[in-house]
Amino acid sequence: MSVFTVISRQRLNDYAVVQTLTETPIEVGQSITLAGVDGSINGTFTVLACPQYEYIGTNEDTGELRFDSAIPHANQLLVRSVGTDLLWGTQLPTATCTWTLTCTWVTSTDIEDYVGIATATAEEAAFLTQCAAACNAFAYRRRYEAGYLQDSLTTVPSGDVKLGTIMIGAAYFRQKGSYTTLATFDGMGAPPSTGVSPMVMQLLGINRPQVA
Repeated sequence: MSVFTVISRQRLNDYAVVQTLTETPIEVGQSITLAGVDGSINGTFTVLACPQYEYIGTNEDTGELRFDSAIPHANQLLVRSVGTDLLWGTQLPTATCTWTLTCTWVTSTDIEDYVGIATATAEEAAFLTQCAAACNAFAYRRRYEAGYLQDSLTTVPSGDVKLGTIMIGAAYFRQKGSYTTLATFDGMGAPPSTGVSPMVMQLLGINRPQVA
């Protein structure tokens, strides 16, 4: 979860625009929660645009969003917000924009089935759930950084990505109590693990060209 400071706000033709103090990684289609914004522009919204110019309303005939390219405003987020028009202005006191990404591509059951060993205690089950949350977040973030910007948070993009995510979760679970290697019953131990394996990177599509 990330919280950004809202420094300006506006609502016109039932669309609201907020400006944050710093640049955000928020993309169109993602969800944000606004709190403390003037004009009751508060609640959870889907981001419809990230405009770089001042919003000046909609086209009367087509409903198309219009912007004034002579007045730049950085770090803006536009959402649908029905209410009284509110002129562009400074937000005082400052408000907040909360951005939370919760990826649910795989479950603890998926990891448990992959590992092939049932959890024996409630503590192990809780740790497995934590591993599932961690591998989902890691896989989504690495794919986002690799250029896959439109991945759904709830639906895994493909079978190979799902397997790669499960493998990451299984590695987290098996490494419990061991800081340098995967846990093993072999007295000789296992070789040190070094970062994300090439197979997992291949499954997640990392370093794969985005355009053929």
